[in-house]
Amino acid sequence: ETASWIGIRCPLQRSVKRRGATKLRAAEGTRAGAGRKKSMAAAAARKSVCVTGAGGFVASWLVKLLLSKGHYTVRGTVRDPGNAKNAHLKALEGAGERLELLSADLLNYDSIASAVAGCEGVFHVASPVPSGRSTNPEEEVIAPAVTGTLNVLKACYEAKVKRVVMVSSIAAVFNNPNWPKGKVFDEDSWSDEDLCRKGEDWYFLSKTLAEREAFAYAAKTGLDVVTICPSLVIGPLMQSTVNASSNILLNYLKGERDTVENKIRNIVDVRDVADALLLAYENPEASGRYICSSKPVKVSDMISVLKTLYPMYTYPKNFTEVEENTIYSSEKLQKLGWTFRPLEKTLGDSVESYRASGVLN
Repeated sequence: ETASWIGIRCPLQRSVKRRGATKLRAAEGTRAGAGRKKSMAAAAARKSVCVTGAGGFVASWLVKLLLSKGHYTVRGTVRDPGNAKNAHLKALEGAGERLELLSADLLNYDSIASAVAGCEGVFHVASPVPSGRSTNPEEEVIAPAVTGTLNVLKACYEAKVKRVVMVSSIAAVFNNPNWPKGKVFDEDSWSDEDLCRKGEDWYFLSKTLAEREAFAYAAKTGLDVVTICPSLVIGPLMQSTVNASSNILLNYLKGERDTVENKIRNIVDVRDVADALLLAYENPEASGRYICSSKPVKVSDMISVLKTLYPMYTYPKNFTEVEENTIYSSEKLQKLGWTFRPLEKTLGDSVESYRASGVLN
C-alpha cells in the first residue's frame, strides 16, 4: 500500500486497476446500450404518417404541425422532391430526422402504394385547383381528383392504414338548390352534381365526386375515412408560389378593383385547417365530414381591418351590396374541440408573409 503512494507499481495495484477498468468499460457499455434502447424506443414510439401533395398551401402547414409534435415521422408526396419549391419543407424544424419527401403521382397507383406502405395514418390533401378555364375538365380536374382519391384509398386499405383524413371543400357543400333558403349550411348538404356540370363548375364537381366516392369506398371496405371541408383558406404563405385563395386577399391589398361586391366571405386560417386535420386524425370520436370555417365576415369589414393594420395600401373604395349571402356552420368540428384564430391575426400574419416573400411591397 505504501509503495503505491510513491509511484512504485506492484501486482496489487495492477490488479486493482484492471478490475477498475473492466468495471468502467462495463458501465460505459451499459449506458451506451441503454442509450441505444432509449433511442430505438423513441423511434418505435413515433407514428409514421403520409401527407399527399405535401408542398401545397394547406399541406405545408400540416407537415409543419406534424413535425412540431415530435412523435410523427412524415412522408410527404410531391412531384419532384429535388425541386427548389419544396425547399421550405426541408427547412422545417425536425425535417432532417423525421421528414421524407417522395415522388408520387395520384394517377400512378404503385407510386401511391409505395408512399403509404407502413404508415399508420394518411392525410390526403393533394387535389388539382384549376388556375383558369379548363379546356379538358375531365382529364385536368375531375380524373386527378376522383381517380387519384380512389388510388389513395385503395392503397391505404391494402396497407391497413388506421385512418385516412381527406381534404374536401365547402365547394362540395354549398352548390345545392334544394337547401332551404336562408338556412345555415351544415354537413348534411351536398353540392348538386348536375348543377355543377351545367354551370361548368369543375372544381366544385371534382370535390363533390371525390368526397362521395371516398365515403362509398369506406362503406364498402370498412376503411376509416374522415373528411374536412374548408371554406376560403387564407393565411401566411410557406410555399414560394401564391395559391388561388391567397390571390383574393392580395387583390384587395393591391387595389385591383375600385368596386367590389360586399358579400359575406366564409374564410378560415390555413393553420386552423391544419389543426382540424390533425384533430380529426387523433380524436377517436371523429367520423364523417366536417365543415371547417371561422366566423363569416363581410368584405367591407375585412378591408376595414386591413386598412387599420396597413393603411399604406390601395384598397377598393366602393362596395355593391349583394343579396346572396351563404353561411356555414362549423359546430360539429367545434364540438370535437376545434377553435380558430381571430380575423386580425389571420389577416396580419398573411400580409406579413406576403411582404416577406416579395409578392407584396
